[in-house]
Amino acid sequence: MNLPLFIAKRIYSEGGDNRKVSRPAIQIATFGVAIGLAVMIVTVSVVMGFKHTIRDKVIGFGSHIQIENLLAIGSQVELSDSTMDILSHMAGIDHVQRYVLAQGILKTDSDFLGVIFKGIDENYKTDFLRQHVIDGEMPVFSGEKSTNKILASKLIADKLQLKAGDRVYAYFITDEGVKARKFTIAGVYQTNMTKFDQALCFTDLYTARKLNQWDETDIYSGAEMTVNDFNMLAPIADDVAQQLKFINTSIEEPTLTLASKTIFEAYPQIFTWLQLLDINVWIILVLMVCVAGFTMISGLLIIILERTQMIGILKALGARNKTIRHTFLWFAAFIITQGLLLGDVIGIGIVLLQQHFGIVTLDPATYYVKEAPMELNLPIIVTLNVATLLISVFVLIAPSYFISFIHPAKSMRYE
Repeated sequence: MNLPLFIAKRIYSEGGDNRKVSRPAIQIATFGVAIGLAVMIVTVSVVMGFKHTIRDKVIGFGSHIQIENLLAIGSQVELSDSTMDILSHMAGIDHVQRYVLAQGILKTDSDFLGVIFKGIDENYKTDFLRQHVIDGEMPVFSGEKSTNKILASKLIADKLQLKAGDRVYAYFITDEGVKARKFTIAGVYQTNMTKFDQALCFTDLYTARKLNQWDETDIYSGAEMTVNDFNMLAPIADDVAQQLKFINTSIEEPTLTLASKTIFEAYPQIFTWLQLLDINVWIILVLMVCVAGFTMISGLLIIILERTQMIGILKALGARNKTIRHTFLWFAAFIITQGLLLGDVIGIGIVLLQQHFGIVTLDPATYYVKEAPMELNLPIIVTLNVATLLISVFVLIAPSYFISFIHPAKSMRYE
């Protein structure tokens, strides 16, 4: 039988023996651990939710890998059906889609705004855009004909005082002069990603091609590729770059050669900003573990002082210092476990409340989201629990040696 564990269970079951000093000490230590763990769970959930939400929004506009002109970003590239077939059948690639960009001006009777028209067709994945349509509907764009419909952002619609169903004129500067087109706003989307919302409208790929006066069917502004596993993005991107080198050898016009870049390379400022959040997480985790550790140390010392008579009796009966130390470490482990369970309830409860009710709101212009996004990750929560338990018990090893200085004869007369 494990004697230290048996004694620790008896002490713990007595609730600190209901003593005036040890009982509050146990409660303070328990709540210290609970608050520390709850803060850690909320912090990790916020950062993970925030990073994944922003990352998904950026990927929604630019996919995982972008293929553009090697010599001049934003110029035309040659993307034949055979090239698309090669790229789409590469290992790790989920989908490949082409697009055409055209610059123009939207004008109403009272205002005008320069925008970028992104031409897409029926092969373009629009799941992300559909999720963020707040007015009207997501039109079905075509690469074979013009529907004269556009999907505009709420930011653009508000500036021009437009809504779904309204008609608006667009003007384009071409080699032949200024051309005018009349579009119907089929839907309005809102992602709160100001970088994209303030300038990007979606229309038919056929329309964008005609506005650019591109008659060749294989000429596009670029292509976007999504991967099956985001964690494998780097090696897949290397494979794509190598494949493009072989494809470029078959392109007759040097100005149409292809180059690829990942979403990290396309928008480094956003992802660098997100990486800085990890530093804040580690600082908070260290601080909260320190809080839990210090409260447990103070609580353990108070309990040892109040149990001086018991320690003296155990020593008089032949118990070694090691046995008594292990007893109090087991007792501390029970207190820590109780605190961890309470911390899990508080932390997970706060995350669930935010997920369902959006209590904490943010400024979309600064944080790209209206509500603080939180994401529960059970493996990380379990890791936080185990790490907090182990670290807290470890920091109690040194204070437990205070037991070695307690003399049996003196301690049994101690009050």
